[in-house]
Amino acid sequence: MPTFLAHAGTAVLVWMVSLCMVPVMVWFERKGAAFMQDRTGPNRAAVLGIRMGGLIHTIADVVKLVFKEDVTPPQVNRFYYALAPFLSMMVALLTFIVIPIADDLQVGEHLLHWQGLKIDAGLIWIFAVTTIGTLAMILAGWGSNNRYALLGGMRAAAQMVSYELALATSVIGVLLIYGTLDLNEMIRQQGRLLFGFLPMWGVVVQPLAALLFMIAAVAETNRTPFDLPEGESEIIGFHVEYSSLKFALFFMAEYVNVVVSAALTVSLFFGGWQIPWLPTPVLEANATTVLLLVCAAVAAFSILLALASARWSRRLKRLYTDTRRREGDFWTVVLLAQAALAVLVAIVVLANPLGGLGSQIFARVAQFGMFLAKMTFFAFLFIWVRWTLPRFRYDQLMSIGWKSLLPLALLNIAVTTAVLRWLGR
Repeated sequence: MPTFLAHAGTAVLVWMVSLCMVPVMVWFERKGAAFMQDRTGPNRAAVLGIRMGGLIHTIADVVKLVFKEDVTPPQVNRFYYALAPFLSMMVALLTFIVIPIADDLQVGEHLLHWQGLKIDAGLIWIFAVTTIGTLAMILAGWGSNNRYALLGGMRAAAQMVSYELALATSVIGVLLIYGTLDLNEMIRQQGRLLFGFLPMWGVVVQPLAALLFMIAAVAETNRTPFDLPEGESEIIGFHVEYSSLKFALFFMAEYVNVVVSAALTVSLFFGGWQIPWLPTPVLEANATTVLLLVCAAVAAFSILLALASARWSRRLKRLYTDTRRREGDFWTVVLLAQAALAVLVAIVVLANPLGGLGSQIFARVAQFGMFLAKMTFFAFLFIWVRWTLPRFRYDQLMSIGWKSLLPLALLNIAVTTAVLRWLGR
């Protein structure tokens, strides 16, 4: 029973990571777009005068979509129309569940996997499940019984099938290098060093595959410049007939898919949860030192941000007379409290150095933090690309997938196989 509860808790944690990233991604989208277009971005919605840099707008969006009227057009096929958004969200969550967020933890006789679902062929699971996601878009277009929605669904299906082939083919080179379909084992192998100093990350041993994979991943998530299924300038999209919570599910599924793509990119090519030059045994052996360094960094960074926030607070008080003038004070107090907490933790750790199970748990928490930082960076990269590049024409989109990405992925497999054969592996 304790083992079952531990695995169930891990599954919930993994799912919560993907779901909690959705509001963060929406905030990144709005503020990132505003910054790149030289705008302020969302900064009005507030709770007790606290705007949190526009993050409250995301909460307002959720409330709006939940309570908005759910309009179902009379011409739709109700079964397929209702099934499509739930299928889209289900596929996104089932994909993330096999991503490892930290190394396995041995607790007594039990081995705790930091994955929602531990299977040896985790990569096959991801490609098998994501294929079902194509059906959600087809069902949305077909079930809406709307010609524009149907065209959007057909475009999405053609695009995802085309780029999924390039996506899967680009990964084969990585499989040849590491010799496993187990994502956790693949990440462990990326902790080894080449030439005694260079982490054996996938991007180091397979740079072309990493580039092809990231391009295909952007296309798989229907993000600009590959957002032809939702291109408002020429077609409405497969979810044109959806509103309220059903539309919100499509909206959330897109961002969860971005998070999944970022997590998979990190796991395959950028070391996953590995902290460079600190494999799990070394991290456990030096847990106290690493934790003290983390506390010192957090305290110093928090104090610097608190000073900047105090300066910002004086500016707000000159500009506003309403509750917005207090937001700088709020963040100054929060940051100073964070610095004080970091100092307190450091004092406790100095008095009681980590050891045994405490060192093991800290190592996994640190690995999870590293994984989260890497994943957040690559998730933001999707937004950066969206607001930087223009949309392709549909013939250009298909040409890139079939005439550029796929041949290069096949070439990469041939070169990788030849090199491994030459090295006698």
